[in-house]
Amino acid sequence: MADYKNEFGLFAERPKVEKKLFDRNKVIAGLVIFLVIITIPLWQNLGKTVAAPTPSLDTPVIKQLAEKDKKCVMPTEWMRANHMQMLVDWRDNVVRTKEQQVTTSRGREFKAPDGKQYLASLTNTCMECHSNKAEFCDKCHNYVAAAPNCWGCHLETGKKLAEAK
Repeated sequence: MADYKNEFGLFAERPKVEKKLFDRNKVIAGLVIFLVIITIPLWQNLGKTVAAPTPSLDTPVIKQLAEKDKKCVMPTEWMRANHMQMLVDWRDNVVRTKEQQVTTSRGREFKAPDGKQYLASLTNTCMECHSNKAEFCDKCHNYVAAAPNCWGCHLETGKKLAEAK
């Protein structure tokens, strides 16, 4: 150890000061414990998957339909991906424009790609066949944690066009 000159000009031995700012072993152990605690939810669910729901199409209305009439307003894959946008478009056309003043179905038609005309209505068109909301709609919405606000106005009962006031 080298000597140095103190304030009196004399050489003295350098004071022995422990240069330990932290205990490395305790810090590493703390970090490992922290990482284990933080990742417990990941370890508990490792390798587990939740199977995607299969909506039930087993409703009385669908059972009564002839096989050729058992098709939706749009193809199944398209509906799985885009049904909410279609319903929003229908809502915007009926509620957000002058078309809500119409007391008949005029102005509320939806023309499918196959040329067939449908009433643009969740309650009167979609829920006609898919009347099992808990088995059809709710299964998928719960799976993806979606809470659509459709059901505030559109219930399974009271299927009729709203009259303009």
